[in-house]
Amino acid sequence: MDKYQVLAEYFGFHEFRQGQDELIDGILSGRDVMGVMPTGAGKSLCFQLPAVMLPGMTVVVSPLISLMKDQVSALTQCGIRAAYINGSLTEKQISVVMNRARNHEYKIIYVAPERLDAPAFCELCRDIEISMICVDEAHCVSQWGQDFRPSYLKISSFIAGFARRPVVCAFTATATKRVRDDIVRLIGLADPIQVVTGFDRENLYFEVVKPKDKLVALRRYLDLYSGTNGIVYCSSRKAVDELTQTLSEERYSVTAYHAGMPASERKRSQELFIQGEKEIIIATNAFGMGIDKSNVSFVIHYNMPGDIESYYQEAGRAGRDGSAANCVLLYSPNDVRIQKYFIDNPEDNPELTEKEKRELYLLRMDKLNHMINYCTKAPCLRNYILRYFGENPVGRCGNCSACNGSGMSIDITLQAQMIFSCIKRVREREDKEVIADILKGDATDYITYRKYDKIKTFGAMSDTAKSQILLHIDYFLSHMFIGERNGKLYLEEKSKDILYSGKRVRRLAEKQENKTLNKQKPLNVRLFLELKALRREFARKMSLPDFIIFTDATLRDMATAMPDSRGEMLKIAGVNERKYDKYGAAFLKVIIKHRVKDVAKAERP
Repeated sequence: MDKYQVLAEYFGFHEFRQGQDELIDGILSGRDVMGVMPTGAGKSLCFQLPAVMLPGMTVVVSPLISLMKDQVSALTQCGIRAAYINGSLTEKQISVVMNRARNHEYKIIYVAPERLDAPAFCELCRDIEISMICVDEAHCVSQWGQDFRPSYLKISSFIAGFARRPVVCAFTATATKRVRDDIVRLIGLADPIQVVTGFDRENLYFEVVKPKDKLVALRRYLDLYSGTNGIVYCSSRKAVDELTQTLSEERYSVTAYHAGMPASERKRSQELFIQGEKEIIIATNAFGMGIDKSNVSFVIHYNMPGDIESYYQEAGRAGRDGSAANCVLLYSPNDVRIQKYFIDNPEDNPELTEKEKRELYLLRMDKLNHMINYCTKAPCLRNYILRYFGENPVGRCGNCSACNGSGMSIDITLQAQMIFSCIKRVREREDKEVIADILKGDATDYITYRKYDKIKTFGAMSDTAKSQILLHIDYFLSHMFIGERNGKLYLEEKSKDILYSGKRVRRLAEKQENKTLNKQKPLNVRLFLELKALRREFARKMSLPDFIIFTDATLRDMATAMPDSRGEMLKIAGVNERKYDKYGAAFLKVIIKHRVKDVAKAERP
């Protein structure tokens, strides 16, 4: 098979993204490569696809257990034999994996960097054919980066131990020129093909807010993003614990994660978030690197990080599937004091000379100043980040709070109350078109026959375009304030807080929301929600995260294109033959049912 056949058969895609082609061709030709690609740009495919095509096994050096587990699960679902070795396995389990690897049962094996000097693993790598070594999160090798890990310095010695040197590749999402040079030198890449695809994430909306009360501001955003998954980053363990307790008591769907928690609790919190059982994870920077959760809709920084690299990597965990997502930083001068304290009181590193420690101090202060300028002086947030990483964007992005003005969210409580009240007054018996006509005050034959022109909400939104009313309804459907059964709208439990308890609801201001949403094709929201529910059933049965079955982006494509056959379904990005054989028929059945309903509705007089 050629690379395009492998792309379609194993990964369910039909074209390569920017940079993937060049990196894959380099690996297949026997060249070392280094790829710097933003989160969500498809770095993993650049080494996973060649691993399928190369004759031996590929070793992927990865820093986090969660990354290994999720990627191995995803590869297995795609029909690619893979495994991992790390501290989460017992010695007996490791022995089983090693024996299977010795019997050539795997194409890819993920290992923690600490494993690279283990005699048994080194012996295994000498005994079998290793075609490629891939270093993921390669910036961890540089002390000038934001996540330096001394264990990454073992990688070059590990590579040097091979009698026949494999192809070596390195990938990262955020790296300045200095860090990129360190990656090449410290890993020992041999005249590598280097591809830097650019750092822009067009689907992300960036916002900096300077609230008087951070907790009040945070609640506002969590209400705005209700029904979606997100991460809230704090600068300290204490802040994580206090915020989690407060929001839990207020019945937000939250869980906590920081390095001070017992390992079992951290693992449980991560699983609750990854599996979708908790909508929000509140965490320190100990959480996130390598987390392969594609449907994170927002990342909120409760405190300012110490450098642009950390901020962009953490914020970039939103919108990995290409969907519109939001990155909000709640800034206050106290954040600066916290970060200066961290810089003035670093962890002791005896391997550094006094001169190097001084250089590192000055570097961190310089990084902090860039972060402060981002929060306080940047005329365009996106372009400030891009220039920091060496790009030269022209003009302003028009998709950040600096370009669009502060106050990204708007209060739509009144619209919500009118829509919910109308649904209640028609006794939850009508579809969204009829609801919109009533609110608009359109006295159609059907509305006058049903005497809906006599109810209090008739014409309540007469000054609003019907298309805008329908957009509000779709918003409340997608955020589960209302539901739809047999085409009829009904009130979900959370809508009652808006109607009766005085709770307010906010959403993105239209001019800012459209910047990211207007590029997407029309979405059948009702179908999308049903497909998500079906995916959840499969995920629970198989004890897998939802996105391992199909990502939100794949479901969104299904709900937009509405395929009506196996062949059409296989054209959807993320659907390969193996996944279709396991799940496709069930999803196709739901889609066809909707197509039939839509045709019947269109033919109705």
